[in-house]
Amino acid sequence: MQRILSIQLKEHKGEKVRIAGWVHRVRRLKSVTFLIVRDVEGLSQVVTTEAIEIPEGSVVEVTGIVTATGQVELTSPEIRVLSGVDVPLPFEMHRPVLSAGLNTQLDHAALALRHPARALNLRIAAAATAGFRKALEEQRFVEIQTPKIVESATESGANVFQLDYFGRPAYLAQSPQFFKQLMVGVFERVFEVGPVFRAEPSDTARHLAQYTSLDAEMGFIEDHRDVMRALTGTLNGMFAEVTARTGFVTPEVPAEIPAVHFTEALRIAGAPEDEPDLAPAHERALGEWALREHGSAFVYVTGYPMRKRPFYTHPSPDPVHSNGFDLLFKGLEIVTGGQRLHRYEDYVEALGRAGEPIEPYRGYLDGFRYGMPPHGGWAIGLERLVARLVGAVNVREVTAFPRDLQRLAP
Repeated sequence: MQRILSIQLKEHKGEKVRIAGWVHRVRRLKSVTFLIVRDVEGLSQVVTTEAIEIPEGSVVEVTGIVTATGQVELTSPEIRVLSGVDVPLPFEMHRPVLSAGLNTQLDHAALALRHPARALNLRIAAAATAGFRKALEEQRFVEIQTPKIVESATESGANVFQLDYFGRPAYLAQSPQFFKQLMVGVFERVFEVGPVFRAEPSDTARHLAQYTSLDAEMGFIEDHRDVMRALTGTLNGMFAEVTARTGFVTPEVPAEIPAVHFTEALRIAGAPEDEPDLAPAHERALGEWALREHGSAFVYVTGYPMRKRPFYTHPSPDPVHSNGFDLLFKGLEIVTGGQRLHRYEDYVEALGRAGEPIEPYRGYLDGFRYGMPPHGGWAIGLERLVARLVGAVNVREVTAFPRDLQRLAP
């Protein structure tokens, strides 16, 4: 007899079926016992008049008759334990919300992630990633894979993890930035879904040492506004896919997300005019402004100062500011992007201003010596996006096995 899932029970009324899953809860009344079995799709209720002593968390197989007297349930069951649990669970899994603290959940991730609320966060992340791929493929982007072990720690913006590569130093990649730019010369529009590594000693609710980056790069653009339009459409597709796959209701992505220049953003946030970057409090203030003035959970901040952007960033007509942008979602930066330099001589000049030698960048710069179109792109932090989407306080709540300043296991 083929196993069916909880979501399929209603299609088999009156039939004898087989289900299997984890014991979610056992509720004993005077003359009847209710066994709640959890599988990947939900919960099934098994009703028996026999006394049951099966610990929660055990894996069971149940054969019974599907009946519907108010709700769909299995009666006249035959229950077989496939894998028993002989230790106390560190927290109650049948509660709607896990009562254990986050550190306890992370210490026992193998169990905590089975809870429906935690599992839903991961399902939403999977749906968002699928929507990212689907939306970009519809826009003629080609998926690529780039190295995560690199020769030199050349990209600015974060510390790097060093490792031994057959007796010589190498580094974990901070992003696929250089590679995806070079691949614009091959496919014109490319994207990648993969891990990135940041050795920043930041022990906050929004930082991880390893996270999933949703990267895209596109050629033959006019400026950063073309990139922003493509990103807006991509987010729309991602959110639509989340709702379609999980039923989770997502905020509307406006056809045109409001955008403010960095100088105006400082004024709105009440920050000093010479502030070089936006602090978390400034981002929150901008999020409130966008919701109040535009009814939007999103806002673009454009024209970041060149001194706060990587050397490959294209300047705006005002050379003090860049054609770079951040996208804030509910008052938190979830995307960084912009237009890149595309001429070899501009890179030589930019590296000179930064006091950087040419040699470590030789392989990267070759692509620009051989001709590269005007291009730009973005990187979405998946965990940050999902955390903001579901209202999680800490990005670790939506990460299966987070790596941060303190945690290297499980």
